[in-house]
Amino acid sequence: MAMEDECLLKLLLPNSSWKLEKAVCSHGLFMMSPNHWDPLSRSFSRPLHLSLDDNGHAPPSSSVMVRIFHPQETPNALHVKVYNTGSVSLSSKEQETLLGQVARMLRLSDSDERNAREFERIVSQESEESDYMKNFGGRVFRSPTLFEDMVKCILLCNCQWPRTLSMARALCELQWELQHCSSSISVAEKIEMENFIPNTPVGKESKRKVKMSKVATRLTSKIARIEVGLEEDLKLDNVGGTKEHVNLCSFQNNIEDDLHTLNELSVARLCLASEGREPYACDRRIGNFPSPRELANLDESFLAKRCGLGYRAVRILKLAQAIVEGRIQLNQLEEVCNEASFTSYDKLAEQLSKIDGFGPFTCANVLVCMGFYHVIPSDSETIRHLKQVHAKKSTVKTVQMDVEAIYRKYAPYQFLAYWSELWHFYEQRFGKLSELPYADYKLITASNMRIKRSCKVKKSKKC
Repeated sequence: MAMEDECLLKLLLPNSSWKLEKAVCSHGLFMMSPNHWDPLSRSFSRPLHLSLDDNGHAPPSSSVMVRIFHPQETPNALHVKVYNTGSVSLSSKEQETLLGQVARMLRLSDSDERNAREFERIVSQESEESDYMKNFGGRVFRSPTLFEDMVKCILLCNCQWPRTLSMARALCELQWELQHCSSSISVAEKIEMENFIPNTPVGKESKRKVKMSKVATRLTSKIARIEVGLEEDLKLDNVGGTKEHVNLCSFQNNIEDDLHTLNELSVARLCLASEGREPYACDRRIGNFPSPRELANLDESFLAKRCGLGYRAVRILKLAQAIVEGRIQLNQLEEVCNEASFTSYDKLAEQLSKIDGFGPFTCANVLVCMGFYHVIPSDSETIRHLKQVHAKKSTVKTVQMDVEAIYRKYAPYQFLAYWSELWHFYEQRFGKLSELPYADYKLITASNMRIKRSCKVKKSKKC
């Protein structure tokens, strides 16, 4: 790449002990496309928007790829390398927009620093059983824009983690298609053409095709085992959420999407074997996360089919349309959260609950992304965690009350305490998540969390 196509920006850090690895690898959102953490170089890459309008969303064709890294020789500054800038230098406004998105993802504001310090102080008052909380860092990774956070919180609801990852990746692939598709033909028509199969006689299959057929057969058999897990998740997910009800008739679509996900996993492993690094090395057709304007005019059925979204497609479309039309003001929502009070939380929760598809679980997750940590989003994963770690047999009806009792002593940072404990439990099972290969992200499922007793973390004190 020519030197004029690159630009290096620097972002001051709150203190010299700040670690990029801790800030990024602190929530499952870092595993969702278009985010990419490289375990080898300890760097983070993804596309970012060059400009954002007054409502916090980006115009089309305004993305550049960035790589974020933290050299040892500059402990007080983060480096942000911007690629594909062309021969024109970035304007000061564009630089400010890029660094603002980086700061949002990594929670580098003054209020974020205060929260991290205060959480560290509260945890330090506890006994040695909370050592993993002391090492957590007090920051939870989020997206560069509130819209991306909101959509990804929708993707977290009522499905297993592999499918969540698959849907996020599909949306980023769609964004690439929207940007690179010829203006004379719609994206939907182009995809239909690419998927067209003529009715011609089938020739003799090559050995490679036969081998791939056997792989597909094995994947199909695995889907049968996944069905049970899907049904269990759909019964337990979204505790108390009436708006996030899922029609059980969508099971077939879920199963087909998981087959696609498993196939994608095999492809990713092949890419890693050949390139040794990351998914972009073998497939450059992953764009940025789509903006509200890019999604607002899409056909619902096309979006659902292209990205495997199912019932989520209409909710994402309505959200995008409401933002584009000005009925939802993202900047105003983020300004309210700057107050960081229980009153502002209640105000935001009420506003979010009026959005189609935003039940208690999704609202609570969005509000965590916005910086409120006193409410813990509860779902089937929470029930499993309380049972395995705290020997607490919670139910859909009691789980919220149970988490409030267990983590009350960490107020107003109950979520940070819960999440650092859950994250520690994940790492006991899968190893350090910052060192996990990209292809293994999809292995973090409820079924794989059923581990031997010897791997359980020490119970917290009874409250």
